[in-house]
Amino acid sequence: METIALGPFAVMPDGGLAPRTADPAPALQFAWRGRACRAELSADGLRIAADAARIPSTAEPGADRRRAFAAVAGLPARLPAGWHARLLPDHRLRLEASAPLAAPANATALVASLVRFVLALDPYLDSLEEAGVAWSSGSART
Repeated sequence: METIALGPFAVMPDGGLAPRTADPAPALQFAWRGRACRAELSADGLRIAADAARIPSTAEPGADRRRAFAAVAGLPARLPAGWHARLLPDHRLRLEASAPLAAPANATALVASLVRFVLALDPYLDSLEEAGVAWSSGSART
């Protein structure tokens, strides 16, 4: 049976996805609302992360760091069950979640999981933006 290469995945004739690299967790990188996102496929399902915001630096004039930290501090209690927030050393706020994905995974189930994640992510991005925790499209990294 012949497969089709799709990034780090091989698409099987039945639509199933299989890793085609030695990487134990092949990943799909994409952007949502200018934010870098990453979805890793593992034996446990799908791990999805988004760089949701960035705490302004003390060098940025007019930045309201106190308000930004207050918004970030209150976020974990509002996140759905199984979601986590991490503040990275470079001041990025990363939101992470896991989703089940039946094995063997297929492209339709993968895309559906990604869409569910970003739609659930939107209200948190909105609240962070309203609180002044900005994200510039030039900040997206993968």
